[in-house]
Amino acid sequence: MRLSLALPLLLSVALTFAWLWFFVRRDRHPEPLWLLARTFAWGMLAWVIAAAFEASLGHWLASPLPLVAALVLLLTALLEEGFKFVAATTAITELSFDEPMDGLVYAVTAALGFALMENVTYTLGFGSGAGAWHAVFATLAHALFSAPQGYALGGLHWQRGRAWVVRGLAVSVILHAVFNGLLVGSAGWPQLASLGVITLMMIFLAGRYYLAFEAHARQFGPSPYFLHEQAQKRRSS
Repeated sequence: MRLSLALPLLLSVALTFAWLWFFVRRDRHPEPLWLLARTFAWGMLAWVIAAAFEASLGHWLASPLPLVAALVLLLTALLEEGFKFVAATTAITELSFDEPMDGLVYAVTAALGFALMENVTYTLGFGSGAGAWHAVFATLAHALFSAPQGYALGGLHWQRGRAWVVRGLAVSVILHAVFNGLLVGSAGWPQLASLGVITLMMIFLAGRYYLAFEAHARQFGPSPYFLHEQAQKRRSS
């Protein structure tokens, strides 16, 4: 592999795991590494499946009809966020999924697995310069897109119901579609300002979700499963 491609690929890997570490370490009661790794792998597979569906939509994106292009952007966002959401839900049946914060942790983990696969293929397809910029912006963007899904999954612990989950997924899809729409639009200060506003909105939402779950963790303390795991580790050490 040429050095010009190796560097942005290494950047993609480094940024992905740096953001993963950043988000995961904020969980008061850390999740099992094997389950994080499995969810990450499901996120990578989610990209493969989504890309297979999206391959048939590429020529529609260049349509001169604004309505057609907008529908394609929305469908693309729905495919990507939908499959990322499915990847995150593979963890919810495990015993360690035992508090609201876990919804956010696994949603972001699946999203970062998805982002890594997207960054790798983007670099191989469009070259080192495009790949490096894509890694810098898309990695965090995918994690932030999935924050509403994580809040929705965490809400399952509060018995919020299926409608709550649907709303969380819908917010992710809308944010993703608007973000992509601004990226493919004409360059200019209005576009950059709009991208900045959307990014700040996503950061605000992710922070709000985290604070809500952190308050829950402080109020109710460690879950029985977490305490059991810690006791087992002490006995084995």
